[in-house]
Amino acid sequence: VQLQASGGGLVQAGGSLRLSCASSRRIFRNTYMGWFRQPPGKERELVAGIDAGGRKNFTDSVKGRFTISKDNAENTMYLQMTNLKPEDTAVYYCQMRFGLHDINWGQGTQVTVSS
Repeated sequence: VQLQASGGGLVQAGGSLRLSCASSRRIFRNTYMGWFRQPPGKERELVAGIDAGGRKNFTDSVKGRFTISKDNAENTMYLQMTNLKPEDTAVYYCQMRFGLHDINWGQGTQVTVSS
């Protein structure tokens, strides 16, 4: 499975970006999907996810600003990011799980937010 992440870039604080993650494999309603990020010098952290039941969860720092969605027909997941802050600067990675031990990562896309 290949996951192609895109949409990162340089944006001013308060701006918006939409990240995309396209899967080479068909996704289903119960496919777990998530966006993670790794700020410089820090550990990778979960930003947002959609579980097998379709429930969405977000880390506290992005609640109300980020939205996660997916398009099963296009085999693509999105992360809409608004009101971006400098602390959102990180490499963003997408993840899709097609089974308990079938965990797949995208290559990462850089998001840089200037103050």
